[in-house]
Amino acid sequence: MKLFLPILLTILACGWCNGLRILGIFPLNGKSHWVMAERLMTSLAERGHQVDVVTHFPLKKPPPNYNQISLEGTLPVVVNNVDANNVTVFSNFDIKILMEVAGTRICELISHKQFQDLLKTPKEYDVIILEMFTFPCYLGFGSRLNKPIVGLITSGFPEWLSSLTGNPHNPSFMPGIFQSLSQRMTFWERLQNTVLTNLMSGQIIYHMNKQSDFVRKYMNIDAEIPDLHRNVAAILVNSHYCINGINSMSPGLIEVGGLHINENSDPLSPEVKKWLDESTQGCVFFTFGSMVRIETFPKPLIQTFYKVFERIAPVRVLMKVAKKEDLLPGLPKNVMVQPWYPQVTVFKHKNLKAFITHGGLMGTQEAIYFGIPLVGIPLFGDQRVNLKLAANKKVAVNLGSLDNVTEETLYNALETVLYNETYRSNMKRLSNLFRERPMSAIDTAIYWIEYVSRNGFILQSPAIHLTWWQQNLLDVYAFILACVAVLLYIAVLLIQKLKNYIFGCSSCSKQKVSESKKRK
Repeated sequence: MKLFLPILLTILACGWCNGLRILGIFPLNGKSHWVMAERLMTSLAERGHQVDVVTHFPLKKPPPNYNQISLEGTLPVVVNNVDANNVTVFSNFDIKILMEVAGTRICELISHKQFQDLLKTPKEYDVIILEMFTFPCYLGFGSRLNKPIVGLITSGFPEWLSSLTGNPHNPSFMPGIFQSLSQRMTFWERLQNTVLTNLMSGQIIYHMNKQSDFVRKYMNIDAEIPDLHRNVAAILVNSHYCINGINSMSPGLIEVGGLHINENSDPLSPEVKKWLDESTQGCVFFTFGSMVRIETFPKPLIQTFYKVFERIAPVRVLMKVAKKEDLLPGLPKNVMVQPWYPQVTVFKHKNLKAFITHGGLMGTQEAIYFGIPLVGIPLFGDQRVNLKLAANKKVAVNLGSLDNVTEETLYNALETVLYNETYRSNMKRLSNLFRERPMSAIDTAIYWIEYVSRNGFILQSPAIHLTWWQQNLLDVYAFILACVAVLLYIAVLLIQKLKNYIFGCSSCSKQKVSESKKRK
């Protein structure tokens, strides 16, 4: 016993000495994006690392070693603040609007005190973790703090970052992030994928390059956006080959799909636990995510939901509704509504049998992890792609859009995923593939963050130091074509000379005949 305390203190001291100082920067105000970042940063703190986290979502009870730099209130709140009208606007994808909302406005936050304090009185960090999407202006922190960046991408790897990060993108079998295509494409699909992904990448990169103005203005760094990507040592991507397919990836691009899933999540409230425990005929979970307010949808659509839920009784329904008081009257008796559910804990319950979802990536991954078949009603963004991929694997019935939701289509979809064994067995197989890894997603992410802190840019692709035309060998092909053209030109000249030598010069013969006539 006398030795126990000194040994314990030594262990704790060694753990403290080996702990890293990590800066996490997450300037996007989307709750679904933050879910992944929160799990990563709190896990790093729990492993003994000292983390400083810049976030719009400060925790009420942060763990030890977790210091919060709050951005709360600097941007409009989007949690439970997207109504039916907003959904219609968001569904009409516009790159210019995307780059304004998720680019320019996010970069403008660098002018706020929270970021200026980090720039003016920098601490000594070992590594920076930064969400990457459409705001590369924040890569300037790697230059100012002179530390490697580990990027975090909460979606699949977007094609517009391929050339910027030196990772190859081949549109012949790699669909764009917003292209709902399989990896085995017809000629016309490959043509469509090539044209659209290149057009989208070109437009997004064009807008991102403008962000160098923010870097100069607020960070006092004279650098172009492509150059700032050289601060990225590795990237953690929220994808997995069993869902997203086989893609070309350099060692520095690391798949950690499902990282946010924590089986030790919040417990169910007594009310919800009792409801699920008594759902012996099965229960359906229905949510459109953290932003969308179902209660704002048109009356006929809400009535359709009610009619279908009543028809599937005695199967019960858990429905996420932000404001119960705004919900249309007439809720069936087999439906419970709450403003929030501990989603992972709901998925773990043995009586949950189906999930009605908009196709958000986080919820889709959770359903796959726990083997729950889906009924998909995509609203905007990558949701159409996520649900089409799930439907192709026969683990989901995808209704395609809100316009396709009728009493019969929704009822038939629920009946299919509830009682067709094909969907349940396919989902069970997919769940096993998603779970079966050498290390868990969170352990994989932490391992590579610690690896980068020790070894710097060893995983970085050398292609990052090449321009886009060098990466695609356009200069090489142009040189080869020029050489071929010169050789062909020389060959034509030689043939012409040889012909003249053998057969004589016709013009010369004519000239001789003319001179002969003159003499006569």
